[in-house]
Amino acid sequence: MTSVPGTTDDPTNRTLPELFLRNAREHSDLPALSWRESGATDWTTLTWAQAHDTVAALAEGYAALGVRPGDHVLLMMGNRPEHWLSDMAFVHVGAVPTTVYSSAAPEQISYIARHSRARLAVVEDAAVAAPWEKLLDDPDTPLETLVVVERPDPGRGHTPYTGLTETVPAGAFDRRHDLTPDHLVTVVYTSGTTGDPKGAAITHRQVLAQATSLDAAVDLPDHPSHVCYLPLAHIAERLLTLYLPLLRVSHVWMCADPAALAGVLPEVRPPHFVGVPRVWEKLATAVRASLAALPEEIAAVVDGARKVATEYSEYRERGEEVPAELEERYRGVHSSVLTPLLARLGLDRVVLPSSASAPMPVDVLRFWASLGIEVMDVWGLTESVGVATLNRPSDGGHRLGSVGRPLDGVRIRVAEDGEVFLRGPSMFQGYLRPDGSVDPAVDDEGWFPTGDVGRIDEDGFLWITDRKKEIIVTSGGKNVSPALVENTLKEHPLIGQALAHGDNRPYLVALLVLDSEMAMLWARERGIGAEGADLAAHPEVAAEVERAVAAANARLSRPEQVKRHRILSGEWGPDTGELTPSLKLRRRVVVDRYGKDLEDLYRD
Repeated sequence: MTSVPGTTDDPTNRTLPELFLRNAREHSDLPALSWRESGATDWTTLTWAQAHDTVAALAEGYAALGVRPGDHVLLMMGNRPEHWLSDMAFVHVGAVPTTVYSSAAPEQISYIARHSRARLAVVEDAAVAAPWEKLLDDPDTPLETLVVVERPDPGRGHTPYTGLTETVPAGAFDRRHDLTPDHLVTVVYTSGTTGDPKGAAITHRQVLAQATSLDAAVDLPDHPSHVCYLPLAHIAERLLTLYLPLLRVSHVWMCADPAALAGVLPEVRPPHFVGVPRVWEKLATAVRASLAALPEEIAAVVDGARKVATEYSEYRERGEEVPAELEERYRGVHSSVLTPLLARLGLDRVVLPSSASAPMPVDVLRFWASLGIEVMDVWGLTESVGVATLNRPSDGGHRLGSVGRPLDGVRIRVAEDGEVFLRGPSMFQGYLRPDGSVDPAVDDEGWFPTGDVGRIDEDGFLWITDRKKEIIVTSGGKNVSPALVENTLKEHPLIGQALAHGDNRPYLVALLVLDSEMAMLWARERGIGAEGADLAAHPEVAAEVERAVAAANARLSRPEQVKRHRILSGEWGPDTGELTPSLKLRRRVVVDRYGKDLEDLYRD
């Protein structure tokens, strides 16, 4: 467990501002927050003492605008310092901050503003402010103040961010002491695959229970670095780069543009890196392209090292002792071949590379294992305040395809219908009601129904097999897990996204989307010059995808097999509506949007 100097009592009995103050006093010169100004090449850094002074001044500035303890406030910004500092400032005032996804539609923004009863919002710039301005005059929405960070226009009702700290007297800040561990620290709105989002209400005690258990599970160096690149509207990023750093006295590096991640990682070289499967897949595609371009002699050396790493990881996956001779060979190739490769990616110091949010394709897991990066699948929910289960390399083996064993303090049970239930000190308070009260979401014994279906094997590993409401029942009465079918299809590198369909139908069909980067690489290797829609329609691509579907079907039971499929030309994403902001598939949206394509697949 990472040591936490100055903390002698149970951290869950403290508040985030108390930890912030401890860091500012006992680790004043250590770096807390770094970012790049627009167009700059160098990093700007605040120490913990400087960050505390800035947060204190912002807290007074927001209080001067009328923010009071218990108020709900909204933020809509990318991963920039004003976001991190403002969130902390609101917490110090005793307000309850919520980050809204930058991809949220105007009607979603309006819903969250009304539901949370927020009177103040902070947004990135004048362009983002447009849908918020309408809420200032909406009688059904209590929003009164709109703070704009960049290019504010007072004529449009904007309050400039830059003026918040100009009139704050030195030493004015004294608000942190009114908080208790059971006050709300945030409300996180679940993106949801259907229906309106729910606001998960979370306390200081619950985030620190989660942070303490996760810290105990991961052996990181003191004062580690973390890259903040996922949306802060998601509980995972809030936990890793807002809450855990206060416990660990960490250094947070802001990556404003996720597309720039590949350039930031080599500069930071973090010991802990979490990516959704799509991030790991994109990084893997880039690495494969680099390996394909290596001279033949060097490529042979790398291939040999990867074979040793694969054999080594298979022993560890099974929880078996690695033979001494293999251990020695692995250490040799890791030091001489794999580490230099990983250093170029910024992953050479990673202790626990993790994947979350959705199942990781096994072929991608095995690819990274062949480079000495054993990506550990973790599983959790907004309602579990992040991680509930995780695979750990040092925990008696891990299981590829599983989501690991429970975090300390978390209890799991599987109901008769397969639904997974959770209980523990880090479980959320409940769902926020429109009147500001909180609706508990657990039964009389404290168990929360996750909606995920799974099983626990004889070694205590949890395997998530489906969503409870996402079972396909064919017209023949067969129950089929669409996630199982889709993940099997996506194991082929050309297939980036898939939807299996067949409820009340005689057989399954599938909509497939090419992995754009891998498809281009695959096409170049074969001298195919087509791109975009032309590439998706190319006969050689169609033939390869046909073979991929056949290979997947060979591994599936008869009811699970895909009888027909169609390749679509455009990728699905949050901006186009087929995915949630956390990259979960919105099945209803895809089925509605591509209904004609699906009907065509059932025509003779």
